[in-house]
Amino acid sequence: MDKHLQFVMKKRIERTMENLQKNRMQAFYVESRKDVVPLLETLMKEGDTVAVGGSMTLFETGVIDHLRSGRYIFYDRYAEGLTPEQMTEIHRKAFSVNFFLTSTNAVTEKGELFNVDGRGNRVAAMIYGPDNVIVIAGCNKIVTDLDEAVNRLRQIAAPANTVRLSRRTPCVHTGYCQDCRSEDRICCDYVVFRQQMVPDRIKVILVGEELGY
Repeated sequence: MDKHLQFVMKKRIERTMENLQKNRMQAFYVESRKDVVPLLETLMKEGDTVAVGGSMTLFETGVIDHLRSGRYIFYDRYAEGLTPEQMTEIHRKAFSVNFFLTSTNAVTEKGELFNVDGRGNRVAAMIYGPDNVIVIAGCNKIVTDLDEAVNRLRQIAAPANTVRLSRRTPCVHTGYCQDCRSEDRICCDYVVFRQQMVPDRIKVILVGEELGY
């Protein structure tokens, strides 16, 4: 990215962080994905209970490997060989952890988080239960407003995730959302996070590079 685009992105990130803080969410910024884990180490302590929402960003930043280090009590939804019953139990345990880590579908410059789920377990834990929620998002997920957030979901996040998950939906073939009625639809629960009742429970880490969908 050249210096002029960097300036524009810097100002956009600053506006977003300022408005996240106005909405009573903590806001952090790191330059690159390699800086995410060192920041997490300052926010979490050994022995904390941790769960995660489905997220490619957590893999790309090395967070999943870090959580598997043995330093934490990690309820690992990505562990091999989990039965559907075991996965459901992990989702339920997520409501009582010290830290729930996830990404987001979009962050608006107004300081809002926009998320869409299939089963709703991710957004449910973000809303209530865990002591702390840490949201990690690349700068590619910053949008102007909720209209742009919805468009980003329909044009990028939803089609990419359905392909990744091998779903049988129209967007797997067209590359964009058609608001389908497929039984494999993953866009079921739409949630917007604005001003929070519990200050600083949600902590948003913005990363100065593209991550996830």
